[in-house]
Amino acid sequence: MTDAGDGLDPFEFFFAKEWSDGLPVVTPTQERLDWMLHGTSRDPTEVIGAVPPAMNVATVRDVALHAVMAGCLPEYLPVVLGGLALMLREPFNLNGVQGTMHGVAPLMIVNGPYATRIGLHGGNGCLGPGFRANATIGRAIRLLLLNLGGGIPGLASATVLSSPLRYTACWTENIERSPWETLAVSRGYGVDEDVITCAMVEAPRLCYDDVSQGPERLLTGIADSMAAMSSWNMHVRSDMVVVLGPEQATICARAGWDRARVHEWLVRQAGRTAGDLRRGGNWRDERARRIGVDPACNDAFVPVIKDPQDLHLIVAGGWGPVSAVAHGWGGGSRAVHGRYRVD
Repeated sequence: MTDAGDGLDPFEFFFAKEWSDGLPVVTPTQERLDWMLHGTSRDPTEVIGAVPPAMNVATVRDVALHAVMAGCLPEYLPVVLGGLALMLREPFNLNGVQGTMHGVAPLMIVNGPYATRIGLHGGNGCLGPGFRANATIGRAIRLLLLNLGGGIPGLASATVLSSPLRYTACWTENIERSPWETLAVSRGYGVDEDVITCAMVEAPRLCYDDVSQGPERLLTGIADSMAAMSSWNMHVRSDMVVVLGPEQATICARAGWDRARVHEWLVRQAGRTAGDLRRGGNWRDERARRIGVDPACNDAFVPVIKDPQDLHLIVAGGWGPVSAVAHGWGGGSRAVHGRYRVD
């Protein structure tokens, strides 16, 4: 924390120090920091981990400080702490994404009763602006990646275009209107357990379909969006998040398709032939060989999802004929998930 001093406007002070994401931050006074720390019983000096690539160590106090700057409420702090701890796991490869030319971002999907309690939004417009918990939790993570990790464009970060998802990326599911269990429950967690899933993805591509009234026709359109020629998912193993709107999930459920069947269908059907992929995008013969595809066979099917666990299927948003696909990153990140502390 720094006193702006000399009559300098605190908003301008943080801009001058490059301690923001380009938007004004809440001035982290001692009083506000103490208020934020009421959101957890954890010792402020407890170490969460070193944030790559700069490897500055994040303590509970540091995380709380950035939660203040992002505009969080104290009750959001456990989610920020839990999300950062997951992202620092080695398989997630946060170091790689901090420096990549790509514009992917670490997305948090938060399931469980605590998400409901603090007002994380999974209904109408949940992937966009207007919801404090979603916006500020994800923003706190980004500020930590910038300030402690040094992931600043043009310095540690080589991102060419970046993405709006790098401002904030935190969602939950629409459990009230979903016909199925949540992503966390599908992975063996209990309905009363508080769980975060983190996946490295691009900004979502919307899939609009107000015609299909059966699962196979509906999912065929979504599978086509999953199989974008320039997507890294076509050429390497990578995560992907598919967000079904409640209306489109209900179309599947009314036909007797449960969540597992939809997941399996997309894994099996989403893809392109080698001959089609060869026409453009990221195709290289050596990449095809690495994923077990004979590049000489134009009819060889190349699946989008190389391992079923890499498809993260959720139900979110309001009622309407829209779903979304968030493609993954080609830099060797594996999604991580786990329970987090809410005390």
